[in-house]
Amino acid sequence: MKHGFGVATRAVRIAVAASLALGVGASVANGARAAEPEKLTIMVGGMTKLIYLPARLTEQLGYFKAEGLDVELLSQPAGVDAENELLAGAVQAVVGFYDHSIDLQAKGKEVKAIVVFGQVPGEVEMVGSKAAGSIKSMADVKGKTLGVTGLGSSTSFLTQYLARLQGVASSQYTLLPVGADNSFIAAIKQERIDAGMTTEPTVSQLLKSGDARVLVDMRSVEGTRAALGGTYPASSLYVQSAWLDGHKDEAAKLARAFVRTLQYLHTHSADEIAAQMPKDYYGSDKQLYVSALKASLPMYTADGKMPADGPGTVLKVLGAFNPSVKGKHIDLSRTYTNDFVNQVK
Repeated sequence: MKHGFGVATRAVRIAVAASLALGVGASVANGARAAEPEKLTIMVGGMTKLIYLPARLTEQLGYFKAEGLDVELLSQPAGVDAENELLAGAVQAVVGFYDHSIDLQAKGKEVKAIVVFGQVPGEVEMVGSKAAGSIKSMADVKGKTLGVTGLGSSTSFLTQYLARLQGVASSQYTLLPVGADNSFIAAIKQERIDAGMTTEPTVSQLLKSGDARVLVDMRSVEGTRAALGGTYPASSLYVQSAWLDGHKDEAAKLARAFVRTLQYLHTHSADEIAAQMPKDYYGSDKQLYVSALKASLPMYTADGKMPADGPGTVLKVLGAFNPSVKGKHIDLSRTYTNDFVNQVK
């Protein structure tokens, strides 16, 4: 009898253990479902440009996954094309220039920068070596062909402003969209453009090969202030304001991931940062990439916040020549927010 009772007790224990195991299994399964990363697609205006380095570096460091996000990065060589993808709803966010948020508000579209990567454009106006004799400054670009990544892109905004400052109207030269990286280098070498605006590491490649020289340098705060009269917040993460209203949790996670990356950029050497990047980013000349990166590190913000004098400078630049912005009332407070980066410890 005692033995029979023991068997029965064991059977009850096994049944209880099994049901507990099933319960734990179900809760683990539910937890796994709850922890599945949210899929977000971010369009980058030229993935290999150092101005947009934080996008790929955040992925390489695993910071998106650490926030429970499943982020797909897509590359589009011109920021204006990335902007169009955002407005069409094909992507949730763009890593591009902040100035698009001002330009778009003037056209009745609301987008907002939520993390600022670059306090300066990181752009350089390069003049082809063969044209350098006749182009000593932007005052000499009359009748010339100037390369930009795309028409309506930030490079075209800045090119037009720099020429205008020197008294040259946009009708007096030709803007030619030539993309970035290798396509920009080819345009200089083939003399399809006399000068053009590009970023690192393309600048260092052209200087090393001797195919171009620096005309206007906006890689540093000093150079940018000299050219534009103030800091010019540029590379940033921006989203549609309507999307932001319904996705504050995702925005906060993105802000945390990117601010961690910006902190990493300020606490690691160019060599350490380059070691995190895929080999195709620096190709056969890693040292050139490292030196270009070293020269670029001061342009990144340490906290993702909008520089206080930044929006006003950008508005001044766009308002000087951009017919969409000129004379329009722009509410700068609707073009960016520090709310999400302010929450990052």
